[in-house]
Amino acid sequence: MNTHADDTAIIPAQTTEKEFGHLYIKVREKEQRLYTDDELRQLPDIDPSHIHYKEWKIRTRSAGRLVNYLRKKQTPLNILEIGCGNGWLSSKLAGIKGAIVTGFDVNELEINQAKRVFNKINLQFFCDEFDAEKFKALSFDVVVFAASLQYFSPVKDILDRVYSHLSPQGEVHIIDTNFYTPQSIKGAAQSTLEHYTKMGCPELAKYYFHHRLDDLQGYKYKVLSNPNSIINRLRKDSPFYWICINKQ
Repeated sequence: MNTHADDTAIIPAQTTEKEFGHLYIKVREKEQRLYTDDELRQLPDIDPSHIHYKEWKIRTRSAGRLVNYLRKKQTPLNILEIGCGNGWLSSKLAGIKGAIVTGFDVNELEINQAKRVFNKINLQFFCDEFDAEKFKALSFDVVVFAASLQYFSPVKDILDRVYSHLSPQGEVHIIDTNFYTPQSIKGAAQSTLEHYTKMGCPELAKYYFHHRLDDLQGYKYKVLSNPNSIINRLRKDSPFYWICINKQ
């Protein structure tokens, strides 16, 4: 079965926010991915007895790498996280000196929790889709998809929307995300269907898209972490890709 980590909610084009949100929260509750305010404040640190402790260890490493990467730029950054969920990663990004962070998600329950728990002057959350037309005046230096790109299809549509708001030297970072080979997609899709069926929401499977690296053709990207590399396999570092797409 493919690892879902702590997926965040993005509304697919072919459904409504209310319909998708209902299904998504139902599954997250059954997966034990809804957290108390106290637990959220501590994320990605979590009690070793928690059912998702091992996944959060992975998220701790990937978040730490991203934050350190962005800190090394040593310049003020306007950061957007699309599919921020409960906001824990946006809060970590807001800890970067000079950063201004905006988080978007259609999941009203978790966005309201994020607003309640993370009260920082340089951090704001919106319960909405990221609509390029609504935010024409905004420009971002960094856009982050953390375990959220799988809820968009085709990939080109969302990347083109993001590009219209990316600064000339801007970057898109995709972390904690699976990319599949043509041979593995069918099996991964079946695993996803089986998982959501077990959770009582088989209809949610049609909103989980299994992307390939080929979907990034035409964009200037580099793989900063490859789960299939020898080093990652030896270290058992992460089962997910980290990809950086440069605008130029």
